[in-house]
Parts: sequence; structure tokens; C-alpha cells
Amino acid sequence: MKSNFLLILVALILWTPLVVAQDAESEVRAFVTQRDKEIKAAIRGMKEDPAMREVARSLINDQIDFEEMGRRSLGRYYEDLSSEQRQDFIAVFGEIVRSQSLGDLSVYEAPVTIRSVEVRDNKASVSTIAEIREADVDVLYRLHRKDDTWWLYDIIIDDVGTVEGYSISFQTYVRKRGFDAFMKSLRKKLAAAE
Repeated sequence: MKSNFLLILVALILWTPLVVAQDAESEVRAFVTQRDKEIKAAIRGMKEDPAMREVARSLINDQIDFEEMGRRSLGRYYEDLSSEQRQDFIAVFGEIVRSQSLGDLSVYEAPVTIRSVEVRDNKASVSTIAEIREADVDVLYRLHRKDDTWWLYDIIIDDVGTVEGYSISFQTYVRKRGFDAFMKSLRKKLAAAE
């Protein structure tokens, strides 16, 4: 009797992390699927109601963690910034990304198939294939869990990451010209986008 109880206890201990991982994977899969569905509906609605444009923009951007994306993009330079500089950078950076998010609607209208979901602790990767302009394109979403919510912080399309792209230009600019000149350049870019 005692040995049966021990076997059941060991089985439960070994089984629990697997169930938690499966729940997290299901949660992330549902998050990506629902977000995709809502964005597609809003973009379809834009054709009949121009007000849906702002709804689509919100759906695309409201689950992006611009702080994490910005931190990773600036790399070591982010650590040297004051709290005020960080807040200023994240606000301007986020607005630039938001203003550009509806540039190519075919990306959001493309049929998407989830290939795999991997969750480790509070990080997740979702590998998908999107059929964009009759070509299969690999799209990898990187997410992390913050405040009990999943947030996107990087999107990698055919091995080219959003963070990587920003990182190369941002860090080069800051290294060569300094943070103040970099922010002046970002503000100029934002003004041009508006």
C-alpha cells in the first residue's frame, strides 16, 4: 500500500510540470490565434469603415512590449540611460512602430499556420508559416509573460528579426553620435511618419 502511494506521488510530481507546460503552450497558441483572427477582421472592416483603421492599429500593437523590444534593440546602451531617457525612448520608439504598422496589410491578411509552440518558464516561441503573395514565409514570434499576460517582443520573418534590425541601426547610431542625437533622429522620423 505504501509503495503504491509512493508511485502515485512520484507520478504526480513528474506529471505536473508537463501539464503546466501544455497549459502554457495552449495559452500561447490561443493568444496568437485570437490576435491573428481579430487583426484580420479589423483589416477587412477597414475597407467599409475607415474608423476600423485605428482598431486594427491597436490590435496589432497593443500586445507588443515596446519596453522589452527597445531594451533589446539598444543592448548595452539601454543600461546607461536614466529612467527619464528610457521612458522617452520607449514612448517615441513605440509611436514610430505604431505609425508604420499598417504599411503593408498583406502581412496581416496572409493565411497563417502555427507549426510549433515552445514555452520555457516565462518565454515562448511560436513558429508559423504565412502565405504572403503566394509564397510561404517563416514567421517566428517571440513572447514573454509579464504581469500574467503574454507580450510580443520580437517578430522574425525569414530569419530577419525586428529586434536585430533595430539593434544594428540603433546601436551604431548611439555609438557614433550619442544618445541625444539618436533621439533627435527618432523624433524627426516620427514627425515625418505623422
